[in-house]
Amino acid sequence: MVKLGYDGLLIEPMASGNIRYRVRVRGNKNRRITLPIGPEHPEFHQIYLAARMGIIESPSDIQLQASKGTVEWLVSEYLSHLERMVSSGQASHLTLKQRQNFRPLILTRKSTSGKSEGRSWAGLPLEIPAEELAALRDDLMATPGKAKNVFKMLKAMYKWGCERGHCQTNPAASISVNYMSQGGATPWSLDDLKKYREHHQPGTMAHMTLTLFMFTACRISDAYQLGREHEKRINGTTWLSWNPQKKGSRQIEIPVLPPLMIAIQSQKVVGSTYLLTELGKPFRSAEGLRNKFKDWCREAGLPDRSSHGIRKAAGHLLALHGATQYEIMAIHGHAQASTSQIYTESVERLKLAEMGVSKLGNLNW
Repeated sequence: MVKLGYDGLLIEPMASGNIRYRVRVRGNKNRRITLPIGPEHPEFHQIYLAARMGIIESPSDIQLQASKGTVEWLVSEYLSHLERMVSSGQASHLTLKQRQNFRPLILTRKSTSGKSEGRSWAGLPLEIPAEELAALRDDLMATPGKAKNVFKMLKAMYKWGCERGHCQTNPAASISVNYMSQGGATPWSLDDLKKYREHHQPGTMAHMTLTLFMFTACRISDAYQLGREHEKRINGTTWLSWNPQKKGSRQIEIPVLPPLMIAIQSQKVVGSTYLLTELGKPFRSAEGLRNKFKDWCREAGLPDRSSHGIRKAAGHLLALHGATQYEIMAIHGHAQASTSQIYTESVERLKLAEMGVSKLGNLNW
C-alpha cells in the first residue's frame, strides 16, 4: 500500500492488476472511502477533499460530470441509452450489467501513443485510434470470451455514436477478435455429479440446486427465480414454464421429472422460489447464487466446476441418450439450431467412428 502526495490518500494495488484509490476520513482513521477515479481525472482534487472531510459515504454518492467529447462522456451516454432500452424491453438487463462492468476497464486504460501516452482513456477524445484498440484486444488474448464481449460493446457504442453525430467513424469496426475459444465452462462428468451428490445429501439446498440445474438445463440467471409460480399442469403432469432472461432465447416448457419432483417435495423450507439462502429467503441475484454454488462445489472437492458446466453436461447426456438437435434446442431454449448442434455433432462423430472402426473387427490379422 503506497501513499501519494495527498494526506490520507492511499494507493492499493489489486490482484487484478488495477489500482484502487482510498481516502482516510480526517478525524476517523478507521474510516476509508473508495474513489472511483484516479489523480489524472480533472475532478479528482474536488472529490478527494469531499472524501477527506467525510461528506461522501461511498462511490455511489459521487456524481462525476464527464467532459463532452471524451471517451468517458461517450461511454456514459451510451450506457444511459442502454438503460432506457432495458426499461422499454428492447434490451436485456444482463447485457447492460455486463457492459457496465466493462466501463472501468475501458476508462482506466492507459494510452500508449502520441502526446497522450500514459493518460487514461477516460479524458481523451472519444475516437480512440484503431491501433490503441488493437493493443487492448491483444492484452485480452488470454480471455477470448471477454475480449469478444468488450469489442461487442465498443462496436455497438461507436455505431450508436455515429448514428447520432457524436463521432465521424467507428474505430472499433475494423478490429476483429478471432482468438480461439478455450471451450468455456468444463462440462461435468458422471463422476463429478456423483462426487457432488455424495457430499451434499438429498434434502439440502446444495442438492436441490444441482438437481434443478440438471433436470431443467436452465441458466443461473433463470435458476434463482424459478419457483412454484412457474409450475403448470399439462395432461395431468406437472411442467415448468418460463421465459429465459437471456435476450433472444425462446419460451421453455419441460415436464418435471421424478428426481426433480422428489427434491422439490422434500424441501423443509418453502419459499417463493425453489432455491433459498441459509436465511430461507430467495437469492437476490444470479451472482449471489453463483457465489454460493461455487462454495458448495469447493466443499465437494470440485473447485473448477460451475453451473454452466452442468448445462453443458445435460446437453451432452441428452445427445448420448438419443435426443435430437431440435429436442435439445427446445430444452435449452436456443433460438438457433446451430447452437444445439454442438451437442449432437460430437455424439454423432463417436457413433460414426464406432461404426467405421467395427468394419475392421473381422480382419484376419
